[in-house]
Amino acid sequence: MNPQGILDTSTVILLPRLRDATGLPAVPTITAVTLAELSVGPLVAQTEVERAARQAHLQQAEADFDPLPFDAAAARAFGQVAADLRRAGRKTRARAYDALIAGIAIARGLPVYTVSPADFTGISQLELVEIHHPDRGPWQQHRVQGRARRRPFG
Repeated sequence: MNPQGILDTSTVILLPRLRDATGLPAVPTITAVTLAELSVGPLVAQTEVERAARQAHLQQAEADFDPLPFDAAAARAFGQVAADLRRAGRKTRARAYDALIAGIAIARGLPVYTVSPADFTGISQLELVEIHHPDRGPWQQHRVQGRARRRPFG
């Protein structure tokens, strides 16, 4: 098992609120796509409080991570991701950032750690690890190919 894993944008945003870090990769990383997504946040915020919070997330991510680039290998993997999404009846544009993150993960052979596995549904070659969302009930995360499963504790 690779100790490195990619945190998707939702997970990066929720990092300070995660109660249990044991489900995270030993060597967490992010992609340039997540950095791009986080860069939009302060620019579209409706209030100064929201803008400050989003700017803080962006600056923390910039300080904590050296993002993986979207390179030629990721571009080729993205083609398969887009084809998978179309076959699953999902529009690539609706999940464009997630599809780009998936392309980077597949190209690098790394799992994506996410609090929102439904965002990646239908991507066959992607390894997902579902992280417990702090606003949802308790369960134990499992590593699976192409999808993520939850199982209640007990």
